[in-house]
Amino acid sequence: MSLKRFLQEWAAPIGIGLAIAAALMLLFPQLRDSAHNMASREWQGPVSYATAVNRAAPSVVNIYTRNVLHRQSQNNDPMRRYLGYRTSPQQRDRIQINLGSGVIVNDEGYILTNHHVIDQADAIVILLSDGREAQAKVVGSDPDFDLAVLKIDLPNLTPIEVGDLERVQVGDVVLAIGNPLGLSQTVTQGIISATGRYLPDSHGPSYLQNFLQTDAAINPGNSGGALVDTRGRLLGINTEKATETGPRGGISFAIPANIAFKVMNDLIEYGRVVPGWLGIEASKVTPQLARAFHLSSNHGVLVTAIYDQGPAFQAGLKPGDVITHINGLPINDGKRGVAAMATLRPGDNVSITFVRNKDVRTVTATVSEVPKPQKRT
Repeated sequence: MSLKRFLQEWAAPIGIGLAIAAALMLLFPQLRDSAHNMASREWQGPVSYATAVNRAAPSVVNIYTRNVLHRQSQNNDPMRRYLGYRTSPQQRDRIQINLGSGVIVNDEGYILTNHHVIDQADAIVILLSDGREAQAKVVGSDPDFDLAVLKIDLPNLTPIEVGDLERVQVGDVVLAIGNPLGLSQTVTQGIISATGRYLPDSHGPSYLQNFLQTDAAINPGNSGGALVDTRGRLLGINTEKATETGPRGGISFAIPANIAFKVMNDLIEYGRVVPGWLGIEASKVTPQLARAFHLSSNHGVLVTAIYDQGPAFQAGLKPGDVITHINGLPINDGKRGVAAMATLRPGDNVSITFVRNKDVRTVTATVSEVPKPQKRT
């Protein structure tokens, strides 16, 4: 085909097409923006988490506590008397200022933080992200869970939205928001490194341990702050780094939000934590035990002992049963069961699925409070 013939046949259609395209660009400028955005995606870096931070940050507060450390007078020291030294009251007492973080959980002014942040504090000052300050009072505190509830009296507070803990998976991106090293509100980013983590060197009872592990940096002052998902929803209350040998880079922990809220409600209503109790002793199901009990997997816990007249006893469980689910949640090495029990209250009914002699059974038990040790007579 000659060039002349080509121009005769195609010049008019091409011209009409270009005219239509130009008209569309003028009438719908968003088409130009869309084309630009598609091209820019080829070189864009990681997505921004600014929206999540903007949602969660107003709910995270800085906590400043004051402790007056009383020193014993040394005026009775014969050597000091001989040298003529005297100690003034100002020298005997020393004021210590500690830093921490907290999370506003409702518009009534309740704040969740760590127990160790406010332990033995003589005064607590809350600094909000908008610059307002308030004195806080301690509603309740529990060292085993390392959680405390504070309350402030200020209007127009921004409670944090709570995420879905059941959907949390290893590898999810998370953000830690707090007040590290007194630098004011700071955000660090990482992933969920593990769930259901039990720390052997924790001071509380083992049935209370169910930490989220993350590699998001949590430094001194971050304790009590928020661990949030990429939508700015609360997943956990950050606590200090902890391992058997002390802090380690890239290993930090948070108390799951569902457990933190259960503790908060107990402290507000009862003034103390009331953990649920089934009245059993159990051990992890090993691959050897799974084969011996003809289990399809080694998930679950083996009941090794039953407390007489306890909830599990009343429900009909026996030593040798293998509990696989609590309230429909599978128990992985006992961790999910621990989490489920930590959020139950005495009087709640709980569904327990277990295996006995290859048969899968389900019973309902009424959770009770941990019985107090009986005094010997």
